[in-house]
Formats: sequence, C-alpha cells, structure tokens
Amino acid sequence: MNKFILFCAVLFTQVNFAYADNDLPGLSEFIDEMVTKHQFERNNLESLFEKVEVKQSILKAISRPAERSKPWYDYRKIFISNKRIKGGVTFWQQHSDDLAKAEQQYGVSAEIIVAILGVETRYGGNVGGYRVIDALSTLAFRYPPRSPFFRSELENFLILTREENMSQLDPVGSYAGAMGLGQFMPSSYRAYAVDFDDDQYRDIWTNPTDAIGSIANYLNLSLIHI
Repeated sequence: MNKFILFCAVLFTQVNFAYADNDLPGLSEFIDEMVTKHQFERNNLESLFEKVEVKQSILKAISRPAERSKPWYDYRKIFISNKRIKGGVTFWQQHSDDLAKAEQQYGVSAEIIVAILGVETRYGGNVGGYRVIDALSTLAFRYPPRSPFFRSELENFLILTREENMSQLDPVGSYAGAMGLGQFMPSSYRAYAVDFDDDQYRDIWTNPTDAIGSIANYLNLSLIHI
C-alpha cells in the first residue's frame, strides 16, 4: 500500500511538473490586451496558446548567447570562408537584377545586402528551426530579463500573421523569433518588409527578391535616423 501511495505521489509530481514547465505566466493578461487593443477573438487565442510549447533549449540559448563569448577573430573564421564566399558569388549572380534594382531604389550597395544574407542565414540555407510562436512565447513569459521586448514582438507577430494572412503555427525562425532570409523580428517585418516583386505578398522566407528589397529598405530607413 505504501508503495502504491508513493507511486501515485511521484506520478502526480511529474504531471504537475510537466504542466508547470509549459505554463506561461501572464498569458491571461496578454490575451486580454490583444482582445481589447487589437480585437482578436479570445477563443482563438486561447486555442492557439494551448498548442504553444515552452522550449528549454531557447531559454538556455538566450542565457548564453554565442555573441557574448566570441571575439571577432573567431567570427571571422565562420563568416569569411571559401564556402560562404562562393555562396555569395552564386547568390549575387542569380539575383543580380534584384540587387541592382535595390541598390538604385534604396541606395544600399549590393555587396552589403549579400553580406547580410550570408551572415544571417547563409543565403537562406538556415532560417532557423524553432516555431516563431514557441520562441516568442517562451521568451515573453518565461524570460523576465527581456520579457517586455519579446512580449511586444509576440504582439507584433500575431498582428503580422493577421495582416499577411499567415499561419500562426507554421512560421519558423531563430531561437529569438527572428524570421526569414534576413532574420527580421516581427516588428521589423511589419515596418520594413516590402513586396519587391509586386506579387501582392511580402515573403521574406522563400522569396529572395522580397528579402533583398526588405533588407535594403530597412537599411535605407534606418540610416535616415542615424
């Protein structure tokens, strides 16, 4: 009998731990805000966040970002390699018209755009493997040091998916929720992404033309305010 009670106690603890590990403190208040401020449907948001997964790997990554531990000479070995240079040359050749158009329209040199794409995602080869909704929710509600920033980005992401008629669950990005070939955060996506090929859709995930134009537009507008 004692063994049975002990087994139940352990099982109950494990179940509670699993639930607590996936808990999102402050979610109710966030949903209230999205409903009153942006007219989202409460039931839809509650259903959405039931599918969100807290990722411990995200919390681990952001608490020990590689950017803090590597000096430039170590980064140089990563970013200035024959493989990445060849990839940049190939990308430039394949998208020379779009790069020239961006250079003319936004005044941003093609080599800068290509370099950013190479550093951020290897020209689209690695756009991240986390669902954006998981990354932003994990950091918005489970990482207090930067909770306000990621809560704002989660707000922008939900608005973005509504504006662009995108899935809320399918988009993937970095552990911090950066998206697409240029790794835009949701607020930057909304503010700077452009439909550079005039197909009525701003796609910075799979459309290099839109990614090129969006990066150029971002740099152009950012430089104005420097």
